[in-house]
Amino acid sequence: MKMTRNIKGLAVLTIMVVGFWNGCLQAETKPNIVLFYVDDLGWADLGFNDSSYYESPNVDSLAAEGVVFNNAYACAPNCAPSRACLMSGMYSPRHGVYTVGSAARGKSADRKLIPVANETVLMDSIVTLPEQLQQLGYRTAHFGKWHLGPDPTTQGMDVNIAGKEWGSPSGGGYHSPFDFPNLVEAAPGKYLTDRISEEAVAFIEANEAEPFFLYLAHYSVHTPIQPKAEYADYFRKKQPDRGHKNAGYAAMVRSMDESLGRVLDKLDALDLAGDTIVIFTSDNGGHGGVTNNRPLRGSKGMLYEGGIRVPFVVRWPKVLTNSRTIETPITGVDILPTLLEVAGKRPDRKQPVDGLSIIPLLTNKKTELGRDYIYWHFPAYLERYRGLPEPGPFRTTPASAIRDEQWKLIHFYETGTQELYNLKQDLSEQNNVASRHPEVVARLSRALTEWLTDTNAFLPSELNPNYKGGNE
Repeated sequence: MKMTRNIKGLAVLTIMVVGFWNGCLQAETKPNIVLFYVDDLGWADLGFNDSSYYESPNVDSLAAEGVVFNNAYACAPNCAPSRACLMSGMYSPRHGVYTVGSAARGKSADRKLIPVANETVLMDSIVTLPEQLQQLGYRTAHFGKWHLGPDPTTQGMDVNIAGKEWGSPSGGGYHSPFDFPNLVEAAPGKYLTDRISEEAVAFIEANEAEPFFLYLAHYSVHTPIQPKAEYADYFRKKQPDRGHKNAGYAAMVRSMDESLGRVLDKLDALDLAGDTIVIFTSDNGGHGGVTNNRPLRGSKGMLYEGGIRVPFVVRWPKVLTNSRTIETPITGVDILPTLLEVAGKRPDRKQPVDGLSIIPLLTNKKTELGRDYIYWHFPAYLERYRGLPEPGPFRTTPASAIRDEQWKLIHFYETGTQELYNLKQDLSEQNNVASRHPEVVARLSRALTEWLTDTNAFLPSELNPNYKGGNE
């Protein structure tokens, strides 16, 4: 079955945005927007989520001042598809970016099914979040990892620093000399996270008089693990905690956190913090080869919680005056309609939007979004990390998943098996209760099938003639 490259779908989930700019929320000017998007940062890799090994004082402060979403999800278990969903407001079946590079990862003899013919760039026909913000008079800027094509300025960014199609640092890695667009060569050994932060802060200074959208998408904390030496030395002396013991990775988390601190300090110095909404989140779960996602099961590349649950913090002092934690599930496609509502615009009606604005949750107008389910579709193969306990050659084989308020169902296409977890009772997904709750399995399976049909999703079913049964 060949996937049709269109964004129509059979069921267009159109957002009808409430009148946000009425009453007490009426704004005199458009607020600034800072989207701080970390690469491969796990849900448990921060101090406010009870890690004593990793240190993240600036993120922790943001969480203490703002709103934490405890059930926030990436739209995919790895980098490029999550970013495509973020920028489009659409789930992966609508734009066709399902994974990074080829969906046929690993050895052909181990793959039972023919995976999707994956798209590696976001189609130009899609009207992105920054394009829509441009239309509203925002100055838009991208710093760091783009991973959706060669040049983000073709998809709505006025400024591009270091963004290209690559998903990991090039040239000298995290230490200069660098090989990135528009990143002026620094002294040898300059640290990439610091260098990108300098550019982001300079952008804020240059644009303080007009509304801006700052998309700071660090390459950090993606591999290779290349920290500042002095920070790594510090963490080597610390006591490991909950499987967190990689000093180099901890040092990279610290540098990422310092970057956030520089941005927040600049907003304070220019008296912009009050009317700047800051969102801090990650593109997928933590890399299983360098961190431990406990208590979550699995890691980046899997549809278990460790691969898709992410930290998510929102701060907007002028509007959000009480810090709290919200348990309502949200997902990456919600960011586009949320930020467009912040800017005073409804999403472009020429294309589907699968997300829902979370403004009603942030402003205490609602406790639920009125959404029945969150979905994932990953018709691809990913090799397993060496040294981890998962059996066989793959982190994941083609699979789909669906979650409601309590239950999560994962369907695996190679075997046709289904796993059901009660996330309120079993966050670690240790007890597959599918056999005990056939009525829940039937309901979620039916809803998942309807969604896959509505979005014209590619369903892997064709047998691979080269398969030798190596993963059984």
